[in-house]
Parts: sequence; structure tokens; C-alpha cells
Amino acid sequence: MSVKIAHAISPIVDKYRDEMINMQKELTRRVALDLQYGGKGEKKKADYILSVLKDMPFTEIKVCSAKDERDQSVERPNIIARLKGRDSSKTIWIMSHMDVVPAGEPGRWSSDPFEVRIEGEKLFGRGVEDNQQGIVTSIFAVKAILELGMPPIYDVGLLFVSDEETGNKYGIDYVLKNNPGLFRKDDLIIVPDAGSPDSTMIEVAEKSILWTKFTVKGKQTHASTPNLGINPHRAGANLIVRLDKALHRKFNQRNKVFDPPVSTFEPTMKESNIPNVNTIPETDIFCFDARVLPETSLADVKSVISETIGEIQKEFNVTVETEFLQEVQAAPATPEDAEAVERLRKAIKKVYNRTARPMGIGGGTVAAAFRRMGFNAVVWSTLEETAHQPDEYCLIPNLIGDTKVFANLFASD
Repeated sequence: MSVKIAHAISPIVDKYRDEMINMQKELTRRVALDLQYGGKGEKKKADYILSVLKDMPFTEIKVCSAKDERDQSVERPNIIARLKGRDSSKTIWIMSHMDVVPAGEPGRWSSDPFEVRIEGEKLFGRGVEDNQQGIVTSIFAVKAILELGMPPIYDVGLLFVSDEETGNKYGIDYVLKNNPGLFRKDDLIIVPDAGSPDSTMIEVAEKSILWTKFTVKGKQTHASTPNLGINPHRAGANLIVRLDKALHRKFNQRNKVFDPPVSTFEPTMKESNIPNVNTIPETDIFCFDARVLPETSLADVKSVISETIGEIQKEFNVTVETEFLQEVQAAPATPEDAEAVERLRKAIKKVYNRTARPMGIGGGTVAAAFRRMGFNAVVWSTLEETAHQPDEYCLIPNLIGDTKVFANLFASD
């Protein structure tokens, strides 16, 4: 039966090509920027999505809006649309976000970033991949199963949220806080906001994040008389090397779900200290970006950092101050054999004839908000990974293919 459904879905979705392109155009020109970027939020984009949804026979459409504290006239809407299935014991959710990041320097775009440009199989425009591809594919997947005339196996829920790019306060966090009972432990939650070009990455876990700023203070002097000063740059260089060795030696566990399968501790940003060569600086400032396997406590990582700093301070007679710019302990992973993973793998195989596998990533996604509350969320899409870049684009075949995957996920036993 599922093979017949897959064959029936494919031609239905294929004929939506022009409608999908048109929806991308309409979404792109409705600029959804946060206030900090000079925008007015997602209201115009949400109103357009609502106009589309209201022409479809959803069982329920609800708008859950937050007021932006910085400007009470700005509404940050979140849309919840539900369709009843054959079995209402659980819901298959697809969650996409409506907001986008700024276009950046206009000169780095080949055309107006907020008007879709078509070039071959590519659609160019800010937001077309991040995250309008998810919006379009989820809506047209519902449209396809409705045209097929077959109720979905479970209830279907489409969720379109605000504020994903700037912290989720007015988006999924607001929805979860103000709609207790909306999600159930057995629900299947898919977030099409990360993925791979070959469709095979199903993200089920994320590493913890620890960003640390180190400020090493010494005593400035002329470089020809180092005995009259204390060189914080030398101390900082030694601190970097010792942290690198100590952290990798202590936290050397491996987890095959992740790529790379280890915790990473990378020295990154280095602030300028002095403009000239012949002066020993007073201060040396640098940062570390640590992405830590979820089974390791960030408290333990911070303890090793503290011990290493103590050694450096004693040896070089400097003081070292630390500031943790970001500290996020990883949410529990979604089990690799969770129903959402298995059903998604089968749908991907039917459509793309590729074998997807559960994987972990080093970055953070909105799926963590669900996982922290005990819900098994996965992140999947077929993406060219052009998000936040100039000339961001999505591939039309990815729009069509992912729509077929979601339609099969909704319709197939």
C-alpha cells in the first residue's frame, strides 16, 4: 500500500512546481526582520500564510501572538494549523520559522535580495532556504495528501513561528509556555531547518556550547627591557596551548553520532593589543569556542579551564579573567530509533532512494527547545546550506522532493 501511495503522491506534487515558486516569491517580498535589524517582525508574512491556510480544510487554525516588549505595537505571531487524521493518538508536526536575517551588504547580491530571482533550477532571495523552503514544503505536502483523498495516518500539525533567528523568546519558547498540552510525548516533531545536500542527515542530537573570553593582564614596557614588565601575550600563548592539550586529554570520549565524533576546543577570536612591534602589551585577549559531547558536563570543562589558568597565573605572574559569553548544556538526544527517525528514513528512501542516518551536529537548533521538555524532535531537510549568505538560494528539485517526503510521512503506514 505504501508503495502505491508514494507513486500516487509523486505526480500530484510535480504539478505544484509553479505554485511553489510563486509562494516563495510572495514570502520573500514580505520581509520578516527583528526590531534590532530595523524590521517590524513577521506579521505581514504570517498574514499571507494565514490566507493560504484558510483556503485549506484544516481542522483548526490558531494564532498565538506575543507582544514585543521593545515596541508594543509590534506583534510576533505564531501560527498553529491542525488536520485530523485516522489516528489522533499522536500528531506529526512540521515546524518552520518565518523570520529571516538581514540581507547584509547589497553589493554582494546579484539582484534584489527580497525579490526572488530564478536562474535555472535555483531560486535566489533572502530566506528562500532559511526557512521558507520548510514553510512551502510542509504546506504543499498537506495539499498533496488532501488531493490524494486519503486522511493522514495521524493528526498533522503545521507550526510557523517567529523569532527563531534572534533567540526564540517570541517564537517557540512563547508557544510552549502558553500552550500546555499542545505537544504530547508520542508526537513526531520534524524541524526542516538544517540538513545536507544529499538528504541523508537526520539531526537527533547537538553538542553543548561553551564560548569563553580570556583576558590576560600583565605590565606594559618597552620590548627591549622585558625584565621591567610582565608579558601577557606570552602567557596567553602558553594558556592557549595548555588549554588545548588539557581539554583534549581530559575529554577524549567519542560518539559516532557526531561528525566530528569528539568534543572540540578551538581558539578563535584574538583582539588587537598594541599597534606597534616594540612594546610589550598590558593586556592580551582571546576566545575559545568549545563544542562538547552531551555526555560531558560543562561544569567539568570549566573546572579544567580554571585549573589551567591557575598554573599560568603562578608561572607567569599574570592575572587571567574569564567571561563565559555563551554556555548551553546540550539537550537530551532524540533516540536513534525514535518513530520520527524511522518513519522519516523510510519516506526519504521512497522519494530520494537514499539511506538517511541519525546524526549529531555541533551547532544549536530550535529542536533543543522540544528535547529539553522531553519531546523527540528531529531536524531534517535537503539543503544547499546557503543560509545567511549573499545570494542565498534553494533548489526547486529540493522543494519538490522534500514535499514528497513530508507527504509520504503523513500518508504512509
